[in-house]
Amino acid sequence: MPKKFRVDITATAESDVAGIWGYIAQDKPEAATAFVLRLEEQIGTLENFPERCQLVPENELLGTAYRHLVYSSYRTIFKIAGNRVIILRVLHGSQLLDMGLLEGR
Repeated sequence: MPKKFRVDITATAESDVAGIWGYIAQDKPEAATAFVLRLEEQIGTLENFPERCQLVPENELLGTAYRHLVYSSYRTIFKIAGNRVIILRVLHGSQLLDMGLLEGR
């Protein structure tokens, strides 16, 4: 039976998701809610095989081993720590990851 991981979301990542909802909701509140629910569903899939997600390109510069799950135009940046997946940020794909953006390293 495959190993299950516990998925924990940082306060910063929760704030990112709230910001995404707010941005989309300016024009379409129902679409914002549907999008965030689907995004959270995608994040939930990380409890199974989080290693399937690619390493972020910024790892080489940052000296990290973060991965990302891409959904629509957004990247969910996370790290694997033992049996936990820690969601660090949820960023638009055009945003580069830097150490100043991270919480809970």
